[in-house]
Amino acid sequence: MTDPAEAGRRVSEGFVPLIRQVPGFVAYYWVDAGDGVMVSTSVFEDQDGAEESTRRATDFVRENLASLLPNPPQVTAGEISASG
Repeated sequence: MTDPAEAGRRVSEGFVPLIRQVPGFVAYYWVDAGDGVMVSTSVFEDQDGAEESTRRATDFVRENLASLLPNPPQVTAGEISASG
């Protein structure tokens, strides 16, 4: 990520409102892991919501974040196996 602060602003103002509209939305986190690495985590009640979130994220990144990304995002999905 070439400008983590700007990316965070765009995600907060643009993507978070979009993802909150997805049925089954529980939570979303955008984390600055340092050294230009950003990590996002979405939590949904079911797989359908998670898949819709990924579709919306793909469009959002292409339209709003691509200029800040030197590498394409990696997407990983799975079920929660522990929480606290």
